[in-house]
Amino acid sequence: MSIYDFNVTDIDGKEVSLAEYKDNVILIVNTATGCGFTPQYEGLEALYQKYKDQGFVILDFPCNQFFRQAPGSDSEIKSFCSLKYGVSFPQFHKIDVNGKTAHPLYVYLKECLPGRISWNFNKFLISRDGKVVSRFGSMVTPKKLEKEIETLL
Repeated sequence: MSIYDFNVTDIDGKEVSLAEYKDNVILIVNTATGCGFTPQYEGLEALYQKYKDQGFVILDFPCNQFFRQAPGSDSEIKSFCSLKYGVSFPQFHKIDVNGKTAHPLYVYLKECLPGRISWNFNKFLISRDGKVVSRFGSMVTPKKLEKEIETLL
């Protein structure tokens, strides 16, 4: 099994196979629009713009499990991210990342690199061959990920 075996729903309600991102370096992030870490969207967009032409993509999965800090609908989240931070990387339907209702993708990610997700803006870095290679907590800013991303590109 790999991340390419998963289908997810994008923020517009369309089913997407993660196989569409094969051969890219992928950063998967659980996000929230009303969190102290929400300004990381700015850094994530900067990373995406800097490396997207080299085969890098960010996949944004809003999550409302942590003190309900992503309360909006998918369309409200998309609008907020676009207007406030200029987000252009792929965004997906709001999901759970922990517990019985955790999305299967996050169950898989946490099997690869174990541990409970304790807050929003946790990040999983995936190599071009689909291997989950690194995991970063909320305190790790997007800027601090550049060297690791560059080594995979």
